[in-house]
Amino acid sequence: MEQFGKMNLETLTNKLKKGSYVLFFSADWCSDCNFIKPALPTIEAEYPDYKFIHIDRDENIDLCQEMMVMGIPSFIVYKNGEEIARFVNKDRKTKEEVETFLNEVA
Repeated sequence: MEQFGKMNLETLTNKLKKGSYVLFFSADWCSDCNFIKPALPTIEAEYPDYKFIHIDRDENIDLCQEMMVMGIPSFIVYKNGEEIARFVNKDRKTKEEVETFLNEVA
């Protein structure tokens, strides 16, 4: 999973102009984020049409505010520079819930 450093929404959107992406917002201190992290390599392998990108919430607090990402872990799907779906809340997410979300998007 690629990791993006600090950026704003305009820079992020430019980086995502072509292709399909799943953005994973998390923080090292977040127990719910750490709960889902071990499942992410398997989830990535199941959805090869998407490029998965990790965005650290603490490093990108302004970006999270711009994008209304108020809870972590959160997943946002982009296709060709446009947000098409989001799974954003403060709840712990299971592998099955993330897969269901991505299946609904695909």
